[in-house]
Amino acid sequence: MQRSRHGRTIKSNAAAGANGRGRAAQRALCIAVLPAGDDLSELAELLRTAGVAVAGEIVQHRETPHPNSYVGPGKLEEVALAIERDDANLVACDDELTPRQERTIEAALGVPVIDRTAIILDIFASHANSADGKLQVELAQLEYNLARMRGLWTHLERLGGGIGTRGPGEAQIETDRRLARDRIAALRRRLARVRSTRAVMRSERERAGLAELALAGYTNAGKSTLLNALTGADVGVRDRLFHTLDPATRTLTHDGRTFLLTDTVGFIRKLPHQLVDAFAATLEETKRADLILHVADASADDAALEQMLRAVDRTLEEIGVGEQPRLLVLNKVDAVAESRRTELGLRHPRALLVSALTGEGLDALRDRIAGELHGGLRAVELLIPYSEGAHVAELHALDGAIVRSDTAEGVRVRARLPAPAIARYARFLLPRDVAAQRPEEPKPPAPRSSPAGASASTVLSSGRQ
Repeated sequence: MQRSRHGRTIKSNAAAGANGRGRAAQRALCIAVLPAGDDLSELAELLRTAGVAVAGEIVQHRETPHPNSYVGPGKLEEVALAIERDDANLVACDDELTPRQERTIEAALGVPVIDRTAIILDIFASHANSADGKLQVELAQLEYNLARMRGLWTHLERLGGGIGTRGPGEAQIETDRRLARDRIAALRRRLARVRSTRAVMRSERERAGLAELALAGYTNAGKSTLLNALTGADVGVRDRLFHTLDPATRTLTHDGRTFLLTDTVGFIRKLPHQLVDAFAATLEETKRADLILHVADASADDAALEQMLRAVDRTLEEIGVGEQPRLLVLNKVDAVAESRRTELGLRHPRALLVSALTGEGLDALRDRIAGELHGGLRAVELLIPYSEGAHVAELHALDGAIVRSDTAEGVRVRARLPAPAIARYARFLLPRDVAAQRPEEPKPPAPRSSPAGASASTVLSSGRQ
């Protein structure tokens, strides 16, 4: 990954030399401002995924970053010495820098400076394969770079000078900003069409009345592996961050019932707001889910696991699904000792311990999913004419335990169905269920009581007076 003069990220061959030996083309010195601790393992993993080697790490303990230079002036001198000592040619910050901080650090150190957001955007750009994903990544990159165009075209900012050049004009930086804003507007329109297309596809799935599940969780927690293990799919899996960008929906069948299971993009600490906004079309799948499977890495230590859980919870709140029904799934228990499993069970009593790699705990997960969704079902009785017998097969997919009997009028079916499916089969409901579906009509007001002994004619005549 390299930073070009206009501020955007471009792909580079940052791998080692031939046969995996030699020195990496880009060697980053990681710097961070933390109130306490010195763990930069996640930043190092992000850089590894982007193809950048880590040359060293420097942490400054302070409550908030310096408004001008991120780290303090004295620590900035220490960073300059570390660059020479560790032979680094890049500085990577563990937070999103303001344009002012980025310019100050670059001027003081004389090497390119990238922040956490730029690294994540570069990873997303390299992993985006579908047209939708590429649009969303480009939108996030443009919004990130728009504020960083200042000062990049200072040699062209003069409007004019001398005879024949005075008058109104447009500086190059203004032209670039206008073009970037126009491109952002065009991308938003195209993503709106993508969202409408997804809505049409989603409505077709909703017509089938199948319950929808969404896999959400920290990046690299094993969501795609779990999708493959539960559904028999063949979604691509790799041990790297943000490998999955585009949602993948597959069918999950258990005890005769069919569910829709969707794998979504992974989350991370300090997830850039540009990505949350740009990937709104992708995250719509999470918003529509009847149940969210929150997948977490059980092999992480307590502190890291709690950070991951909080990061996912914050992101789910941010996209408006904080109140959705959720089931915690602790994956990768095959890499956990028995004592650690007992500890996890005590810390998270409602969670399920599974291994998508070995299949351990997957049967219990399927049973738990069916049990969680069972509460949203209602027992109904249908009478389906023989001329529309194809609907009986559809009902078998919705409820594998239906009870049917053939009558002179048609097939009589007793089943438990979700609300969308009940609305779809409303014309087949038997009278008892039809009455239950119809809202109660308001009762007419009771007539006012007349004085004792008064006749109806007396009351009417008194009303005319």
